[in-house]
Amino acid sequence: MITDDAYREKTMKELAQEIIKGKRLTREDDLSFFEYANLEDLVDGADEIRKALCKNRVDLCSIINGRSGSCSEDCKFCTQSSFNRTGCEEYDLVEEEEILADCREKESAGVHKYSIVTAGRRVEGKDLDRIIHIYRRLHKECSIKLCASLGLLEPEAFPRLREVGVEMYHENIETSERYFPHICTTHTYSDKISGIKSARAAGLSICSGGIIGMGETWKDRIDMALSLSELEIESIPINALIPIKGTPFENLTPLTEHDIIRTAAMFRYLNPQAYIRMGAGRKYFKDGGKRLFRSGVNATITGNMLTTVGNSIEQDITMLREMGFEYE
Repeated sequence: MITDDAYREKTMKELAQEIIKGKRLTREDDLSFFEYANLEDLVDGADEIRKALCKNRVDLCSIINGRSGSCSEDCKFCTQSSFNRTGCEEYDLVEEEEILADCREKESAGVHKYSIVTAGRRVEGKDLDRIIHIYRRLHKECSIKLCASLGLLEPEAFPRLREVGVEMYHENIETSERYFPHICTTHTYSDKISGIKSARAAGLSICSGGIIGMGETWKDRIDMALSLSELEIESIPINALIPIKGTPFENLTPLTEHDIIRTAAMFRYLNPQAYIRMGAGRKYFKDGGKRLFRSGVNATITGNMLTTVGNSIEQDITMLREMGFEYE
């Protein structure tokens, strides 16, 4: 076991070099230093890890809100939950041609991955059949990589998605296992883990992360990052809560830039080879979150996202190219 005192005796740069050489931090280590380590040193180390193990590759994904509102789940952060009164737009599954046109537009703009995201506990029955048909067309008529975020699907649904060209499934664990009951009671942390394992068993890659700024502790953030490491998650979206009027979290104080940056850097140390993907929260940065991409982040969700507005695809591509990232 590595103690906190041992970490005090070495610089973050030295720790970063050890990780680059193969060391991996685990629950056996005292990781409390992430909360108080010098931010610039922490960030520099995270950037070194990113450059050494992920090179300058960057990954952009874009999503469409395929079914909105009236969600049966009581997630306290969510605009689309039927338990919250946010005035969210409500509609059933978007028409096939609209989704196809949107996918083509995002592909032509230069996005790497495209996902249909739906409100509700899961997609099933005729709606699942419709989405399977839509993905079959997207795979046939577009070249973009396909992802899906359709809730807590039954295990038999995942092979169907894989068969029609979906390569990745998105299922956020949201927070630590300890804190999860404080944000949702209509499903469990274990439900999330079961979905991830079923998707992977079907041959799908996994995109899973969570939200920071929901009242959790730093220990919870570290626990979430460790859980994702243990699950060997390939793509980890980090979202900074945007408090929305009508949700139980509407009066929470938004995170500072420094808190978001510190969290992103910590995720890179604990998940050194993953895509650390910044989602909601870049609006808190005047420069579109440019500094995040020097703090361990190497992927993002681009364009308008569900119920919040994000950077435009053109803005992100221009910014990342200017920063020296490899964009293909």
